[in-house]
Amino acid sequence: MITKEIEIEDLVNDYAFSVKYLSEQGIRCIACGEPIWGTLEEAAKEKDFSDEEIAVFVKELNNMAKA
Repeated sequence: MITKEIEIEDLVNDYAFSVKYLSEQGIRCIACGEPIWGTLEEAAKEKDFSDEEIAVFVKELNNMAKA
């Protein structure tokens, strides 16, 4: 299960689809080599996303993982 506390490195390794999703949200440019340290929440906060928006990311990522 994906949570806001998941490490970006684990998210990318365990859920490859997340790279495209996160890139589309403007959270990280993982594909172009930007460091992938920290949690999903920390990465989103760096881009000024709210707690509510982060909750939506987590929900959408979990829905994609189930598909």
